[in-house]
Amino acid sequence: MRDSRQQARQRTLTALREELGDQVWVADNDREPFLREWRGRYHGNAAAVLCPGRTDQVALILQRCHQAGIAVVPQGGNTGLVGGAAPDASGEQIILSLCRMNRIRELDTENQTLTAEAGCVLADLQAAAADADCLFPLSLASEGSCQIGGNLASNAGGTNVLHYGNARELTLGLEVVLADGRVWQGLKALRKDNSGYSLKDLFIGSEGTLGIITAAVLRLFPAIRHRATSLLAIASPEHAITLLPLLREHGGDQLTACELMSRNSLLMATEHVAGCRDPFDAPHPWYLLVELSSSGNTAPTDLLTTALADANDRLLLRDAVLAQSLEQASALWRLRESIPEGQVRHGASIKHDISLPVSRLPAFLKQASQALEAQIPGIRLCPFGHVGDGNLHYNLSQPTGMDRAAFMDHEPDCNRLVFDLVHTLGGSIAAEHGVGQLRRQSLLEYKDPVELELMNAVKQALDPQGLLNPGKVI
Repeated sequence: MRDSRQQARQRTLTALREELGDQVWVADNDREPFLREWRGRYHGNAAAVLCPGRTDQVALILQRCHQAGIAVVPQGGNTGLVGGAAPDASGEQIILSLCRMNRIRELDTENQTLTAEAGCVLADLQAAAADADCLFPLSLASEGSCQIGGNLASNAGGTNVLHYGNARELTLGLEVVLADGRVWQGLKALRKDNSGYSLKDLFIGSEGTLGIITAAVLRLFPAIRHRATSLLAIASPEHAITLLPLLREHGGDQLTACELMSRNSLLMATEHVAGCRDPFDAPHPWYLLVELSSSGNTAPTDLLTTALADANDRLLLRDAVLAQSLEQASALWRLRESIPEGQVRHGASIKHDISLPVSRLPAFLKQASQALEAQIPGIRLCPFGHVGDGNLHYNLSQPTGMDRAAFMDHEPDCNRLVFDLVHTLGGSIAAEHGVGQLRRQSLLEYKDPVELELMNAVKQALDPQGLLNPGKVI
């Protein structure tokens, strides 16, 4: 039986190679970057790595694989954090990379939309929008290599969610190849379309388990003309939560970023990453990186200055640094963006991407910190993230002098402690990184049973053979 499956798979691959040509195929000695997740946690094998350049080629591949019962793992820039684009170890799956589908099909400045193929690198889309005096606001640390198809498949968030929303809110239409090779042409550039179910919202965030996104219509916005950036030193997360509505009151819809950093997380950047410097003369327990942005002719600096004066009068600030130039603003953002790199250089870390109602973040931080510090003496807690939308990267770094493997042995217990508390407080164990392989089992434990039943029903309807990205999400 196994031999017959192998023979059928080989016949299918041989036929596909004849139909598509060698340019779609990745040679065996060039496969390694596709087989290994960039962090190195997941490494698998594949029967073939295919890089189609057109939607009809993607459709043909899925049609043939559907007929032969061959599983397909879609892959974008392979920058994910939960193993969602990694194959298993069987060597029986096919990796389908969208890297060659990297064309911008249309940029409509009057409709403020950009239609791009799934393999377009996020930074290239940002640059194309900027060249047209527009803004595509999706922004995250991996934007120089991640691809928009993967961003949509994971419903990427990033630093601008507070004002512009997740990838789902930035998408008007999709082109999707279904498991059997049929193509759903949903590339509508409409902001209002209530003519049935919102199918695009099924595929965005589905991590390639329901269909393969090959193109998307994305929303553009007026280009940013002015920014005002400040790093605030504060005493506690409670002060951060109190500051958020105050900043909104003064800044209105110009408040585009509000990032929380603990002292430990800031030290990860300043101690381990060149060019990162603490702008304050004294240490502080917590920090809030705030940015106001304007597409108009008036800079928001006065708004931010007034907000900081009000916060100071209310005794919410210990200190503050207001960037006086683009270089200073970039230096403040470098602190925030260098935390993950600093953690890697420090040693082993146990990572969590969680979300909570904003009002419950302080309670979570207090309870989780007390429990973890009692469980692992000397642990370095490094929470940071998008406090404005309730999304924290609650990362745990190994104690100084502790063996790396011994620390990682605590991961299951740490995950249980963190996720139990998140669940109790009405949060989510997967905020913007997705589920992939890493959180699949935990999803079964914390999701509502009815919700899981509905998710499985959707999967069964769209991919009854379970051939699209098997072993991920559900």
